[in-house]
Amino acid sequence: MQALSNTKIKRWILILIIISLVIIADQVTKEIAREHLADAPTISYLGNLFLLHYAENDGAFLSMGSNWPAPLRMILLTIIPVVFLFILLFVVLFSREMDIWTTIAFALILGGGLSNMWDRMVNNGFVVDFMNMGIGNLRTGIFNVADMAITTAFFMIVIHMIYYRTHQKKSNNQE
Repeated sequence: MQALSNTKIKRWILILIIISLVIIADQVTKEIAREHLADAPTISYLGNLFLLHYAENDGAFLSMGSNWPAPLRMILLTIIPVVFLFILLFVVLFSREMDIWTTIAFALILGGGLSNMWDRMVNNGFVVDFMNMGIGNLRTGIFNVADMAITTAFFMIVIHMIYYRTHQKKSNNQE
């Protein structure tokens, strides 16, 4: 068996640090939300721009699927995502051509996804959410730190794709 290269070890350490930090930040903030927000009224900051409000979400993004039968929710919101996350972890750890930007984005997805999956497993199928942002009636859904990590990763990937395509076009035009 070939020894792991120093670069691969550093990459694995970076991935594990990002995943761990997201999980720790998410779980700690969810515990604080449980302790301080669960039985409290909504807390408003900056004229309702930012709200803290405890919610138990048994659905997916914006509570989609919360009215589905429990077995369907278990399959679509727990089993399939866990399989996806393990496949993604394998790809991120063993890909030979993944750049650092994409690696960080996928590590953020893994950290957020694993933390939300942990929530579902220990909280009888629901995820703790507690943050909401917006102006007037234009508001986000209620979300958590894991959701922020996943959303950040999504924007990182989109920006990277746009940047990559722009550079590809410039390279093709120069040839």
